[in-house]
Amino acid sequence: MEYKDYYQILGVDKKASQAEIKKAYRKLAMKYHPDKNLGDRSAENKFKEINEANEVLSDVDKRAKYDQLGSSYQQWQQSGGANGSNFNWGDWGAGQQGRGTRVNVTDFEDMFGGGFSDFFQTIFGGMGGFNQAGPANNTRTQRRVQTQAPKQKMEQTVSISFAEAYTGSTRKLQINGDIFTVKIPAGAKSGTKVRIPAQDNYQQDIYLVMEVEPDPRFEQDGANLSTEVSVDLLTAVLGGQVSVPTPAGTVRLNIPAGTQPGQKIRLTQQGMPKINKKNEFGDLFARIQVRIPKNLTEEERKLFESMRK
Repeated sequence: MEYKDYYQILGVDKKASQAEIKKAYRKLAMKYHPDKNLGDRSAENKFKEINEANEVLSDVDKRAKYDQLGSSYQQWQQSGGANGSNFNWGDWGAGQQGRGTRVNVTDFEDMFGGGFSDFFQTIFGGMGGFNQAGPANNTRTQRRVQTQAPKQKMEQTVSISFAEAYTGSTRKLQINGDIFTVKIPAGAKSGTKVRIPAQDNYQQDIYLVMEVEPDPRFEQDGANLSTEVSVDLLTAVLGGQVSVPTPAGTVRLNIPAGTQPGQKIRLTQQGMPKINKKNEFGDLFARIQVRIPKNLTEEERKLFESMRK
């Protein structure tokens, strides 16, 4: 079984501090992240190696165990192991029991769709009594873990105002001591999910699920909005202008003569932004409500009577 030099994978010295390891990991993870290397199998494999190395070197206990193994492995090589001798990995793992915190291989399952290497599974899976039967049994254990413990994700509801949904917004979140500024896109609606990819300090994708607070002025259907507009009887009959609220502010709307109660007038591009589509908006529909006067003056009554004749 090939020995993996995690220090070399991260490009750091064996005496590197935890801060230096963290910095090196983040730099490499950003470079080889699958989202930036779509379809590149070599980048994906490199990314998994980087995560595996960081999983060990970023943890003080696991790093100490790994350093101890490095010394044992080198002694094995110097004794002629490279020429055909068998190094008993199972015995080595069993011999480390009781020297640190119990380790369960499911804690280290790769969050990007595949398990860690056989080297990792054998050494760290064998500690604490998880697997003391050596590499052969570990392969079967790895398959079982991957089947029973698929990649998990975490969802968190985030409430935003209608105005924030229109303009876009940001939220600051703290996860395992790290602070993230998350951008909420303009046009987000209730149910829109914003993904925070798994990082070195946590092994789950986190999805922020938007919940948009309603605005009493508007009804929303995707990117389109509807609003009720009240006009007086004369304006509905003769035509005129009225003020109409939009998410971006108030506009003046021309009311055609003879407009009927319940009639809808389209205001193009005055609705919500279309998510991830720059400078594209839905429409706003003004639903006309005609105000019928209840208390008429004598002169108004005579006027309406004359119109009826």
